[in-house]
Amino acid sequence: MLKFILRRLLETIPVLLVVVTVTFFMLRLAPGGPFDSERKGSAEQEAQLNAYYGLDKPLMVQYFNYVGNLLKGDLGPTFTYANRDTNEIIGMFLPVSLELGIYSLLVALIIGITLGVIASLKPNSWSDYFPSSLAMVGICLPTFVLGPLLILFFSLKLNWFDATGWEYPRDRVLPSLTLGGYYAAYVARLTRGGMLEILTQDFIRTAKAKGASASRVLFKHALRGGLLPVVSFLGPATAGLISGSFVIETVFGIPGLGKQFVTSAFNRDYGLVMGTVLVFATFIILLNMIVDILQVWLNPKLKFK
Repeated sequence: MLKFILRRLLETIPVLLVVVTVTFFMLRLAPGGPFDSERKGSAEQEAQLNAYYGLDKPLMVQYFNYVGNLLKGDLGPTFTYANRDTNEIIGMFLPVSLELGIYSLLVALIIGITLGVIASLKPNSWSDYFPSSLAMVGICLPTFVLGPLLILFFSLKLNWFDATGWEYPRDRVLPSLTLGGYYAAYVARLTRGGMLEILTQDFIRTAKAKGASASRVLFKHALRGGLLPVVSFLGPATAGLISGSFVIETVFGIPGLGKQFVTSAFNRDYGLVMGTVLVFATFIILLNMIVDILQVWLNPKLKFK
């Protein structure tokens, strides 16, 4: 396993380099610049700003300067926040986005696995139709629709939770339900399909014939194999949770890195956009590696390759 982890870590280096390169040139080639605004300064002031941040140099020189600073751990300056660099901004707002992602993932797994297991125990019955219908509704409702609906009902009508903010425990409920509920629908369908396949296997019949209780058959024998499709889905789901947090943080006014990414993209804040993309790409790659390890642990037929 150690050899597998080291190889995967080495493979991340060229992947991240490609991400950095593509993002860098896409930002520079996009219309507009970091100092374009409704109240522009004089041409001399803009030239001074470009010279200060090194934006007056040839594009390839800017690229190699950025990569060189990146190797030192410097993500560059930010044009949105005065007297602060990108490292400081990411360190300030990243914990909020990570907290939202963890809560949302827990919501997706708890609700999705529960509904999927219930649906698989008695297929083609009401205990199957009802969870499957809920999952279908969840798939059909995107987060930017589900979020305002939850705000309208639970915040404005019932006044149970706050519509915006991230100060109190109740502020976490609606954003986590919105982001996690969407992926809970996919988890439920994958769990149902995986469990239905496992429950028809010979080793399950053998366990029942030996007198194993229904709970022992479910939790000790069936659940481990039935969750393999869910584990495989965790990689894409994690990427979706990260990208979905951009919308959720904007809708619910959460002071996270996703909201900062949206703001910095509008402001053409090259440093903050690059830093955010790089941090989220790193998290996605590492989480996909963890998913691969979990797959081997759950399925003895697989090996680390």
